Amino acid sequence: MSNNSHPPINLFEYENLAQKQLSQMALDYYISGAWDEVTLRDNRAAFERYKLRPRMLVDVSERNLTTSVLGQPLQLPLLIAPMAFQCLAHPDGEVATASCAAAKGVGMVLSTLSTKSIEEVAACHNSNALQWFQLYIHKDRGLTRALVERAYAAGYKALCVTVDAPVLGRRERDKRNEFALPPGMQLANLTTMSELNIPYQQGESGLFTYFAQQLDPAVTWRDLEWLQSLSPLPLVLKGILRDDDAVRAVEYGAKAIVVSNHGGRQLDSAIASLDALSEIVEAVEGTEVLLDGGIRRGVDILKALALGAKAVLIGRPILWGLAVDGKAGVAHVISLLKQELDVAMALSGCTKLQDIDLTLLRRA
Repeated sequence: MSNNSHPPINLFEYENLAQKQLSQMALDYYISGAWDEVTLRDNRAAFERYKLRPRMLVDVSERNLTTSVLGQPLQLPLLIAPMAFQCLAHPDGEVATASCAAAKGVGMVLSTLSTKSIEEVAACHNSNALQWFQLYIHKDRGLTRALVERAYAAGYKALCVTVDAPVLGRRERDKRNEFALPPGMQLANLTTMSELNIPYQQGESGLFTYFAQQLDPAVTWRDLEWLQSLSPLPLVLKGILRDDDAVRAVEYGAKAIVVSNHGGRQLDSAIASLDALSEIVEAVEGTEVLLDGGIRRGVDILKALALGAKAVLIGRPILWGLAVDGKAGVAHVISLLKQELDVAMALSGCTKLQDIDLTLLRRA
């Protein structure tokens, strides 16, 4: 970002600026949803369906935004969602994102399909940082085992298992672009197996081809027991949208659940993450539940916490910050959300996160 330009004042402005920085293929990969993108849009619209009922005449001269997730302290209830191929946005990619997360006291979830390695990214964190590794279960179970063992050895605190992608959702922009990684960019965690680099197939997204060839669509609940046998790391299941699945997740040992529809990128017309949240929180009382999808304002975080989320994950806006101004852009995106949440809490009569509850909300 040039010295003469006015810095963005919200996440939507970052999105607009990022669209001018990214290649068409990278932009379409980041921004697109599945099929008609109904769920993609609904993730945002869901927040507008809830209105706030603020409390008045509360001493809000001091506010505390700190919390913890699975015992790890956070400066605000925010984690960076797992997102593949961050070097498409900036050469420093996941390393820049992880460095910002550690400096800002927020969580970071590293994608299996990252363009910086498990070890490179781990080096950006201190031992107290909340860093998780997101896992796709490959048909090659030896490879899957090796990824888990590397994550554990590198100091990651949990395995975040994505359960909503037995096959890849149809993202038509990627198909049209015949999405592939540019020369010189690779799947940093999978370089020892050259056939696992994104293949090129005429008329098709390379990522769709990769999923079809390498990921295991036969994974079931029983495979969670095998995963747990590979390391002491707690399992977090990402992609749950039903209360009965949430209950089963806990029965099979999940220590936390991420309510998510994969950013509207998997099954189009799936329920908005926010609309699925409260029934899942109620069904697994005592288990930490996080929300992923549609967060663009601090007031969105407030609404998610009021519906029972312990924290939220944010994805695309981090990529916009990365594309616009690298590490500084990511840091600014996090700072904007923190400032907005702080103001929203003060105006709602909340001095700490524990004050945020259902009484603040009314569904329109």
